[in-house]
This record gives sequence, C-alpha cells and structure tokens, in this order.
Amino acid sequence: MPNHGTVVITGASTGIGRATALRLARGGFDVLAGVRREEDGAALHAEDGRIEPVIVDVTDAGQVAGLAARVGSSPLAGLVNNAGIAVAGPLEGIPLDEVRRQYEVNVFGLLAVTQALLQSIRAGHGRIVNIGSIGGRINTPFVGPYSSSKAAVRSLSAALRRELRPWDIRVALVEPGALDTPIWRKGEEGANETIAAMPDHVRTLYARPLDALVAATRKIAAGASSPDDAAQAVEHALTAARPRTLYTVGREAHIQGALHSLLPARTFDALVARAMKT
Repeated sequence: MPNHGTVVITGASTGIGRATALRLARGGFDVLAGVRREEDGAALHAEDGRIEPVIVDVTDAGQVAGLAARVGSSPLAGLVNNAGIAVAGPLEGIPLDEVRRQYEVNVFGLLAVTQALLQSIRAGHGRIVNIGSIGGRINTPFVGPYSSSKAAVRSLSAALRRELRPWDIRVALVEPGALDTPIWRKGEEGANETIAAMPDHVRTLYARPLDALVAATRKIAAGASSPDDAAQAVEHALTAARPRTLYTVGREAHIQGALHSLLPARTFDALVARAMKT
C-alpha cells in the first residue's frame, strides 16, 4: 500500500497520536489529527503542514459528526483509533462513573468514530489501526478499568477484522507496553485523585498496595520507551503489503506476554503480587 492518501488519527495531541501524525505526514500521508485543544492542533500544523487539526472529543457525538462531515465523501487511506485515558484504583472502591468514563473514551468513542468513517474507509480501500495495550491481555491490580477497556478494544478489533474481510479492509491492533507518553503521568495524577475520593475504609484496606501502585507508575514512566516505537508499528500496519493483525510494542510488553502465556495462572499471580507488594 503506498504512502499517500488521507489518514485520520484520534488523540493526536500528545504521545502515540502525535508521534504517529508526524511520522505519517513525513512519510507522505495527509493527516487529519483529532485534538481537543486548538493550541495543540496549531503546534502540530506548525511542525508539519501536511497535518490538519480537527477538534474532536470522541465522546461528543456532535464533534464526531463534525469529523465525519470534514471527511465527507472523500476516501480514507486509514483510521488510527488512538484516543484513550487510564482510570486506576481498586475495583472495590472506584466510583462507577469513573469506570463508565473509562469505557466512554476507550471503547464507545473508538466505535463511534469507526462507524462514522467506515464508508470513507471502504471507498478508499483503507485500513483501521486500533491502539490497545498489553494491559488488555495482562491484568494487574488497580488498573482494572483501563485493562478491561483495552481487552474490549482487543475483542472489537478481532470482530471488525472478520466482519470487514469481504471488503478487504485490514484491521490491526497495536499493543504497546510502557511508552514515554503523558498517559502515565496523568495516570499517576488520576490514581491519587481516585484514591482521595474513596471511602476511608477502602483507602485503609488498600493503603500499602496503592502506595506501591503510585510508585510503580512513577518507575514505569521513568523507564518507558519512545512513542515513536508504536508510531512505527502503526505505519507498518497502514502501508505493508502483508500487515500483521497484532503488533506488540516494547521489550517489556514482549516479556510480560511471554510469561503470561507460559506460566500457570497462580504462578503469574504470585509474580504480580510480589511486584505490587500485596
């Protein structure tokens, strides 16, 4: 598949989305970059004139419709569903509204954008790349809302891949491990906010492992690899003659995936408990 045509990327303000927008623009694509703030869009366009920012919150039906209107009947070479958030905290005490917000962005928003643009993808013989997470396969304590939402993304990607096969629309899933993106810093901030909002007895019960969670998040952020690693995987999924259905990104993600596949569940649980100091 040649490096030309128009690609839509959601969540392009920072991290994987921004790295992907810049990489694809430099590779010859015209990029419609979904951002939530005008200043983020202006910064992207200033860096590469092939990037056109579009204000879109994937949970806002009006803005998703606005994105579809901007695309109109033009064919699309690709859609990269990257917009996402991370909600953390013990399932026993996390407010249900926070869990719903997690799914509204990571799952329902992804599907809403896909539905809105599928006709244009079909017209352009385009491809769909969904950004998941190794956490969608491997659940660790206190990131249940995030991990389960990414497991849903994994499942939706497989369903879409099989449903869209008659039109030869390729669907790929990119599953990064820890990358140097703001989601980790936001995740630490969000975890502290969620912990503060929990009932006292829940904070008391989970005090030690929650402290370990915040410390682990800080450590992961410090040792994370570049978001361009994921952007490179996205580019391959969009342009390769024979793209893979799954891209696992990062050494840590490969190691975790291998251990999770090889070890008995209780042994893996024990490793996680040791790491989380539970």
